[in-house]
Amino acid sequence: MRIEKDTVVSLTYELLDSAGEIMESTASPISYLHGGYDGIFPMVEEELQSKEAGYSCSVFMEPENTFGEYDSQLVRVEPRDAFPDNVVVGMQFEGGEEGSDDVLIFTVTDIADDKVVVDGNHPLAGKALRFDCTVTAVRPATAEELSHGHVHGAHGHEH
Repeated sequence: MRIEKDTVVSLTYELLDSAGEIMESTASPISYLHGGYDGIFPMVEEELQSKEAGYSCSVFMEPENTFGEYDSQLVRVEPRDAFPDNVVVGMQFEGGEEGSDDVLIFTVTDIADDKVVVDGNHPLAGKALRFDCTVTAVRPATAEELSHGHVHGAHGHEH
């Protein structure tokens, strides 16, 4: 079966930075709903269009096609007393701009006596990335998957 809109694509992948360091990889296949449902990078989806199980590729992407450019405005120094007593570097918190409904995930990057530094950038923001993948299976999406806009089942979203 060919990869077309409204098919479920299963694949294994490695995500590498420009130096070839593996940033993320799969031990077993993951699945996404193909056809503009935001389940995978658009450039990868474009490369996989009309391909079949067994197809392998490498897609090189600049930051604007992945997690965006690094935005120094998203690094903030906050008062220590605004955080729980057990705050540690690496903890994540939801936050946003005053008057905005947009929610960002901020990661604690440093803790000083009375200040905590948080960063709202994705950890891979500003990096050129390479997505290496192999398609392991393609199947039609179910009506329920299409109505929900994501994959259900063994390698997808469970309700």
